[in-house]
Amino acid sequence: MPAAVAAVLLSATAATLLTRSVLARQAALARLRIGKPLGEIALDADRVWRPKLSGAPLELLVLGDSIAAGLGAQRPKDVLGARLCKGLADFLHRPVRLRTVAVVGAESKDLATQLDRLAPEYRADAAVIIVGGNDVTHRTPVSAAASDLEAAVRRLRESGAAVVVGTCPDLGALRPVPQPLRALGAQASRQLAHAQAAAARRAGARVVSLRRAVGAMFIENPDDMFSVDRFHPSALGYRRTADALLPEIVAALAQGVRTRA
Repeated sequence: MPAAVAAVLLSATAATLLTRSVLARQAALARLRIGKPLGEIALDADRVWRPKLSGAPLELLVLGDSIAAGLGAQRPKDVLGARLCKGLADFLHRPVRLRTVAVVGAESKDLATQLDRLAPEYRADAAVIIVGGNDVTHRTPVSAAASDLEAAVRRLRESGAAVVVGTCPDLGALRPVPQPLRALGAQASRQLAHAQAAAARRAGARVVSLRRAVGAMFIENPDDMFSVDRFHPSALGYRRTADALLPEIVAALAQGVRTRA
């Protein structure tokens, strides 16, 4: 091997190791800054919402990670699932029952386990999936994460549920994460969101790009949109996220009715 080539390879290897070292230190710093002031268990909001409305409750299932579970909300009514139920109930003029199987820290591979936890006789009218952030932080291959999401959507569609997927949020909005790690997270989350959208649509779900729908709000107004850990949404953050998802849930339900007609 020529000496010049060897020198270039040695320099590139050293740069790679230095970059990895810097990113590892930044990841440790981000974990220290964020901490776990909210714990690891979201508030329980599973119940019938707007019970005084007439008609049998519509069944809404929520799967995914800590955002789907509603970690960061200080009151059950502010949890994402509760926000969705109240919005659906007001629009459809009927009660909505929430069933949450989302788990804090979940990755896309955990969606199958979340579905397995449901009773065999349970049937959701509509299901919402938000997952992906932990796939990015754990460096799960994009293709694997998208495949796991697609499999979960297919299971839900085969059971008759209308499905809406909120794609991976923009991790570039997380100010506690230092640069350049934040920029890399933003790039990785966008790549995953793109793959998720394609996989979800293939399986029959409607898709909401959370980066496009609410990402700018979190970047421009972090003090109000994020909770105390500056990582998970606040009550307002969940409200805005629910507002972005609701039209697609209504459309998915209406599409299901037309398909069965």
